[in-house]
Amino acid sequence: MTIYLTLNSPVGELLLVGEQTGGGVALTSVSMTGQRNAPSIGPDWKLATTAFADVTRQLEAYFSGQLTAFDLDLAPRGTPFQQRIWRALDSVRYGTTTTYGELAAQLGVPRDRVVALGAAVGANPLLIIRPCHRVIGADGTMRGYAGGVERKQWLLAHEGVLLGEFV
Repeated sequence: MTIYLTLNSPVGELLLVGEQTGGGVALTSVSMTGQRNAPSIGPDWKLATTAFADVTRQLEAYFSGQLTAFDLDLAPRGTPFQQRIWRALDSVRYGTTTTYGELAAQLGVPRDRVVALGAAVGANPLLIIRPCHRVIGADGTMRGYAGGVERKQWLLAHEGVLLGEFV
């Protein structure tokens, strides 16, 4: 059964989506209001506040600056290529960034597949949790972010990567 919860955050309302498990929830999606390709609450989804207690606690700790890595049961849906790229995002540590090219080199993705790698990063269904916001252009620019470039800048400033008006 698909369960969900909405959560207010410094980057706007988050929609948490998961599948009920014996001990809690396997998180399938974290999306932001206005995000492109964000899921919409389905008619058969069930609002579940207690099942998301650990997810909520960890997100609140992240936003308060007390948590730098998430430890959650994740179950995103995607192709094997997407899953491989999404798992690699976990290696991009809090307070750091990487580029699409560096990520491709790390994974052995050929240069002619870097655009596909970028599309997989952009299709990450677990915003914030799987830190696609930490992937930037080779020239240091903020390439697209499903939640909006302003939110990407805010998250990177929050993590100490960007200085200035975004904090």
